[in-house]
Amino acid sequence: MKIGLLSYRGNPYCGGQGIYLTYLANELVKLGHEVHVIVGPPWPLFLKGATVHPVENFNFFGKKKDFLPPDNPFKIFSPLHFYEFIASRFGVFPEIKAFSFRAFGKLMELAKTHRFDILHDNQCLGYGMLLWKMLGVPVVSTLHHPLSIDRATWFEQPSNLKQKVRRVLYYPLIMQRIVSNRLDRIITVSHDSAGEITRAFGVPAEKIRVVYNGLDSVEFAPIPGLPKKPKSLIFVGNSEDRKKGLLYLLQALTYLPDDVSLTVVDGGAPQRSFAPLLTEKYRIGHRVQFASKVGPGDLVRLYCSAEIAVVPSLYEGFGFPAAEAMACQLPVVSTTAGALPEVVGTDGAGLLVPPRNAPALAEAINRLLQNPELGRQMGEAARRRVLNLFTWENAARQMVEVYREAIDAHR
Repeated sequence: MKIGLLSYRGNPYCGGQGIYLTYLANELVKLGHEVHVIVGPPWPLFLKGATVHPVENFNFFGKKKDFLPPDNPFKIFSPLHFYEFIASRFGVFPEIKAFSFRAFGKLMELAKTHRFDILHDNQCLGYGMLLWKMLGVPVVSTLHHPLSIDRATWFEQPSNLKQKVRRVLYYPLIMQRIVSNRLDRIITVSHDSAGEITRAFGVPAEKIRVVYNGLDSVEFAPIPGLPKKPKSLIFVGNSEDRKKGLLYLLQALTYLPDDVSLTVVDGGAPQRSFAPLLTEKYRIGHRVQFASKVGPGDLVRLYCSAEIAVVPSLYEGFGFPAAEAMACQLPVVSTTAGALPEVVGTDGAGLLVPPRNAPALAEAINRLLQNPELGRQMGEAARRRVLNLFTWENAARQMVEVYREAIDAHR
């Protein structure tokens, strides 16, 4: 097949959508398909065999100053750039809507020389996608989870009226509900997420297909001979994203002995304020180390040198950090939120506790710290589970089945 794979951001260090794009594209190429990646910045890395078609964007939302396009400042007055700039000043996140229209222009350009069999969007769901269907090609989209969950989680935290208004404006829930119901198929990454999409957006269950994320189990693997740092925990995720539950892990640390330390690997927001303020509030700054964006090799070393991975999320559509830690043969203490029970399972790969419960997190962590043999057995079970269930080859083969189904139904 000739596959058009679209994502408004492509770099694997910019979040889950970049990781998803990179590994899925590479595995589809390995299966013999022709893959064209239509993508916005930051641009993808590590693609092997896919053709990249860049879609220009200046990320006005993330810039408070120096926002003029460096090569030609007057570009800011072109319709989509000007819309993005103005909308971003009011707290709206315009990137996905603008990308969907820009991508339509790129697809029209590519249509002169390419006839795609299917177009696969990765978590954009912008209004411009309704124009994609004019190309006469089935359009499917991966929705990792509905953004209504992000917004609800944010409102759990204390905030003033201005912050609340900005969060209402930030999440394009109406747009995503309209678009998701008009596509050929919605793909999601867990059965829990499938149920949430139906509840939040009204997408009929018969239009949703579940394809678990994969993991590079060669890269994410135990490192023989690497010593463990005694009584060390690791958390991987965007510390500014409230649904990651770091608040409750920091609270849990106050219940644990003073020699228990935590490494926070934060590849999300460029400026952290939430977590450092909490470490000061709870007087645990000397026990918490922050690591900014790190390469895959360094991340694996951080996993493998820790004793326990903690995933305190309030919701996960899948949960890459849990699966990565498991692949590195690390026992996991995780909440039961969202799809995490599907990833961690109940066959001995980790301990599950209720979300928003710092004492329960602390109790589970302490249980593993006091019983190293149990942690070793859980780590081995965790890696076996990843190898059996969560590989990108399996994900790509299942994705191809969804593509063929959508193509047959479109004829």
